[in-house]
Amino acid sequence: MLELKGVDTSYGAVPMLRGVAMSVHPGELVCLLGPNGAGKTTTFMTVCGVVRAQRGKVEVMGRDMATLGTENLASLGVGLVPEGRRLFPSLSVIENLRLGYDAVSGRGSNFEAQLDKMGNLFPRIQERLRQVAGTLSGGEQAMVALARALIGEPRLVIMDEPSLGLSPKLIGEYFEITREIHRRGTTILLIEQNAEMGLGIADRGYVLVKGKVAQEGPAKELLSSKAARSLYL
Repeated sequence: MLELKGVDTSYGAVPMLRGVAMSVHPGELVCLLGPNGAGKTTTFMTVCGVVRAQRGKVEVMGRDMATLGTENLASLGVGLVPEGRRLFPSLSVIENLRLGYDAVSGRGSNFEAQLDKMGNLFPRIQERLRQVAGTLSGGEQAMVALARALIGEPRLVIMDEPSLGLSPKLIGEYFEITREIHRRGTTILLIEQNAEMGLGIADRGYVLVKGKVAQEGPAKELLSSKAARSLYL
């Protein structure tokens, strides 16, 4: 569903990703780990087509991102949860969710049914549908951002640092919801700094260090790997 083949990117003269190769197969939950400055968000931006790969290739659902265009990802079945939530703060919760739904063309008139599904998955935001998104707590905004990505029923969800700024209790709740989404059949790429939580729910993982994939493998092996811990820390 997602493949990076020897991808290099840079910001001006500053190289960020160097020969990154990784893949996400249908039904998997893959975790991309790395410390601050490793290139995790650059990977997210490159996968989404916001940052262009200078070398190599990014394929999403078998389509080349060089020609696909970021604006077509939702209709292709990809849901995005960017770092920092990126909600529209002056719009209500339900308006933010409607934008996520309408991004997928040809959906018909089933918004209310999808809204009910999101309410069951995220009871906390069900009570705040008419509230302005910018007035929500950080944890509530994180839930709305994930619901906005899910409401279009994507086959693949890409999440960038979802636990950033959340309390330990909310992090646990968020990851449990992520695990449940995966159980229901959604393929997930989780880009995360919290190694223990990320690998705890993932099938496979990659460790990114200074723009390069330093190690990869089954999540359980990476959790117990001294080499992975050394690279990461």
